[in-house]
Amino acid sequence: MQKAIKAEDTIIKIIGDDGRFPNNSKLPVIIYRQAIDSSAVSAEIVEALFASNRWRHSWRNGIYPYHHYHSTAHEVLGIYDGHAKIQLGGPEGISLQLMAGDIIIIPGGVAHKNLGSSSNFACVGAYPINQNFDMKYGKAEERPQSIANIRALSLPDTDPVYGKDGELIRAWLK
Repeated sequence: MQKAIKAEDTIIKIIGDDGRFPNNSKLPVIIYRQAIDSSAVSAEIVEALFASNRWRHSWRNGIYPYHHYHSTAHEVLGIYDGHAKIQLGGPEGISLQLMAGDIIIIPGGVAHKNLGSSSNFACVGAYPINQNFDMKYGKAEERPQSIANIRALSLPDTDPVYGKDGELIRAWLK
């Protein structure tokens, strides 16, 4: 089900505050390329993997086509079909392609948006146990409470892919 991930298959990137979106200058986005073999990936496999590592409240869908972020939860997305170009960090942020088998961990505060996807694009999303997401859109009136929420947000105790032995543990809990 899961394949070993080589260092060059993992992207770790800090995305700082851009003035509109708080993003997260302390916790990096983590992208596992082909964490699950794309020929064997399914929604059920992704859901089971996340649940086994204490990331819950999973859902199936896509990624919204507008910039948004969560201030009360970290989020993981596992791509199980198709591909999408997403943008992280707001309108001036970075863009990258995600495809079936890829998994991205998005820390609280980091804006994300679907810039375009294949017609079959689908992903599973989940959150650390005991966290529930909110929806924020980069509005000025959201910012003070969002920043307070992000600062108070607890760190997960496991990586959603590798449990106690993943990049999240090394990069977020060091």
